This record gives sequence, C-alpha cells and structure tokens, in this order.
Amino acid sequence: MVLVLPDGVPESERGHSPWALLPTLPLGRALARAGRAEGLLVLPVRYGCRGWNGDRAEPAVDAARAADEVVREYGDVPVCLVGHGLGGRAALRAAGHPAVSSVLAMAPWLPAAESGEAPEPEPVKQLVGRRVMIVHGTNDERACPDLSYRLAERAKKVNRDICRFEVHTDGHALRQHHAEVLALAVDFVIGSLFPQPYSRPVADALAAPPPLGLRMPLAAGFGKSLRP
Repeated sequence: MVLVLPDGVPESERGHSPWALLPTLPLGRALARAGRAEGLLVLPVRYGCRGWNGDRAEPAVDAARAADEVVREYGDVPVCLVGHGLGGRAALRAAGHPAVSSVLAMAPWLPAAESGEAPEPEPVKQLVGRRVMIVHGTNDERACPDLSYRLAERAKKVNRDICRFEVHTDGHALRQHHAEVLALAVDFVIGSLFPQPYSRPVADALAAPPPLGLRMPLAAGFGKSLRP
C-alpha cells in the first residue's frame, strides 16, 4: 500500500482542497502502473486541515489516521508513505506508525528549527527500522534543501537505511527532471515493498556513508534501462 501525501502550508485553518492532489497524480499513476501486477494499491490522503499548524502537526496526524484505516481495511500490509513538500515532512513524522515500512519524502518542507535556530529539531527516532529516501532539488526556494540534508545526516546516525538524492538545478516542483524523479521514486517504492532489487544507484546510495549517500546526484536519463 502506498499513501500519497500532498503539499500544504505551514499555517492555515482551511479545510482540504481537491486541487492539492493534482501535482501528485503523475507519481500516483506511475506507482500504480509499476505495482499493478503485485497488487499494489495507491491511495491519496486528504487532509482535514491544509496547515501544519505548529505542534498540532495536522497532516502527520492525518497520515497516521490513514495508516490506521489501511490496517482496518486490509490487515497487516506494509505501507509506504510518499509525500511532497509539507507532505514530505508529514511522511517523515508519521513514519513511526507500526504499519509503515518505508518513506519517500520529496522536496520536504522543514522548519527553520532544523538549522539550529530553535531548541527542538525535527525528530528522527521514528525513522528507525524504516527504509527512507529523500529527494530534493538544489534550487528549491520554498523548501530549503540544506535542511533536508541536515535531517538526513542526523537520521543516518540512528538508521542506516536512509539515503538522499539531489536533483541539480531543479526547484520545489521537481519538474525540470520529471521523468528521472518519477523513475527514482518508482524504483525505491517497488524495491521497498516487494522482493525486487533496487537499481544500482539506489542500492549504492543506501550503502554509502555520509555525506556521499546523502548527496547522491540524480543522473540524467535515470530509469531508461534500469530493468529490462
């Protein structure tokens, strides 16, 4: 099961907007196609409130609630949380749910606290025992890529199964290298949920010590000849 978490905003009391899911549709469709033969289900998560709203961390709460519903409906199945932007932060935060086995955070929006400006950095202990990939464009002006690197660096100390790819010159939406990003996402999710090997770049990134495995460049043309 894949639960897809859309982007959001740091502060807002407004309810869910159906438009928020549109940017995640290509990724959801790519994952559904790749995992159809294995019975993979891909479901979007609709937030009750589009804002993170401080300690309330509402998208992360919604992600955990969605994982609860998966367990009730489908039983003991592994869940991969896939999030973009603020949804990436929600995926990382909700990773401690017992059903979650893997997390893909794309251009995750993280608070300035991660830079040391606030006393409470983003938690990472919930990532223990999960396979985690972060993908971030180096020109992202909305979600600071340096903050996702720092989080990955701390997380690597408690969980070896984490890697991070950098998409050079790409922005928050990861549109410039869209095909490569989709291929990378599919490779990681399918390899994490099913007994299929990761591609060599993903396997190398997971095995490499920091900083190499946390600053892995996404090569142009990635995905064209991964699996014959």
